Amino acid sequence: MASLSSITNSQTRCHFPLSKTRPTFHQLKKRSLSVNALLSKEIDQNIPQTVQRFWQWLKEEGVVSAKTPVKPGFVPEGLGLVATRDISRNDVVLEVPKRFWINPDAVAASEIGNICSGLKPWISVALFLLREKFKGDESKLKYYIDVLPEGTNSTIYWSEEELLEIQGTQLLSTTLGVKEYVQSEFLKVQEEIILPNKKLFPFTITSDDFFWAFGMLRSRAFSRLRNQNLVVIPFADLINHSAKVTTEDHAQEARGAAGLFSWDYVFQLRSPLSLKAGEQVFIQYDLKKSNADMALDYGFIEPNSDRDAFTLTLEISESDEFYADKLDIAESNGFGETAYFDIKYGQSLPTGMLLYLRLLALGGQDAFLLESIFRNKIWGFLELPISRANEELICRVVRKACESALSGYRTTIEEDEKLKEEGNTSARLEMAIGVRRGEKRVLQQIDEIFKERETELDFLEYYQERRLKDLGLVGEQGDIIFWEPK
Repeated sequence: MASLSSITNSQTRCHFPLSKTRPTFHQLKKRSLSVNALLSKEIDQNIPQTVQRFWQWLKEEGVVSAKTPVKPGFVPEGLGLVATRDISRNDVVLEVPKRFWINPDAVAASEIGNICSGLKPWISVALFLLREKFKGDESKLKYYIDVLPEGTNSTIYWSEEELLEIQGTQLLSTTLGVKEYVQSEFLKVQEEIILPNKKLFPFTITSDDFFWAFGMLRSRAFSRLRNQNLVVIPFADLINHSAKVTTEDHAQEARGAAGLFSWDYVFQLRSPLSLKAGEQVFIQYDLKKSNADMALDYGFIEPNSDRDAFTLTLEISESDEFYADKLDIAESNGFGETAYFDIKYGQSLPTGMLLYLRLLALGGQDAFLLESIFRNKIWGFLELPISRANEELICRVVRKACESALSGYRTTIEEDEKLKEEGNTSARLEMAIGVRRGEKRVLQQIDEIFKERETELDFLEYYQERRLKDLGLVGEQGDIIFWEPK
């Protein structure tokens, strides 16, 4: 029969969605810089000079003015945008002209445009960002670069000791996969682009530097603009995330003033919430991400359980005697040899998961359903239990997989909850506790679903019974009707 690929780790997903991770002030790059008397009094003078100078630069470039309803300020997350007046829902809070956007177009127009033309977009933007950072005062983006943190709490920056706290989690395997991927891309671009072009890269770029750039893009880039799959927007990327925001349609590309006498495309951000003066402006980074995704991309998680998730990975084994038939059926219905199902805490099983499980478990006396004569109907058959043996096998294998996965964690849920109650934990340990506790809760939920299903096996209606009913060969009490010849 087919192998039910236990529960394995989720795919490594390298993408750059709408995102920001807030730097704390001790992370801000310090730079000796005098702040002249022209600095706006609207900004809290206790904010680091790098931020003050960035704000002044935005004013001088016409990006912000007295009409701008937000300003940088101290917030619980560290640095964020605060309303300077009452703001209504859907009010425009900032606009950033296209000439300040950091994206593949900006790379193409730069000195390194030609040599980066064949690279993956994120790699070309990462090299552009690094080059601007090393140019220092000669960079036109120097005041923006100065406010970028040296890192975030993303798990890609965790030490080996810190990573032990997420032992057994899917987050750990994803993190290690991402780190391996980024390292391999660095070695490749170092050999093919950086070292052969010393005139364009007259400074040493290390693996740590490349990871810094990757982390900045992963945590700060927007990707929901028209024709923009990866774009960093200085000033806009200071805005923080809040679970209170339940929509994602706050950013758009529009025509607007790009200077005193010019018009161009601008990045426009609207407030998804009504705010009073002095309150922080928030957006929603991504409604679909799990807490593990949030930890990897942004360096924080949400305390509620809505983002607790576990990815169930199922695959059709090549050693299955019905491999070709099952693969054909899966592909005909939108799946493949491997299928990934994201299961969230408190929610029902994903659409198609039970059907795929039943397909994997088909064999023995049920194998006749794999014949070509049933090819156009079998997916409909799989919507309901096929046989007791098939359903029982599914329950047994899934529960065994949950048990195996739960045994891989260093702590129990009870131990995690005790640590959480005690408090006094670092931000990274708090994230680790939250993610591993969330994964374990989802695994327990999956186990409970199939445990309960095992108790229902004797009461379910299976394919043969349904077929006999369709043929009129089963009575109201479930007894088989025998017709005697006349």
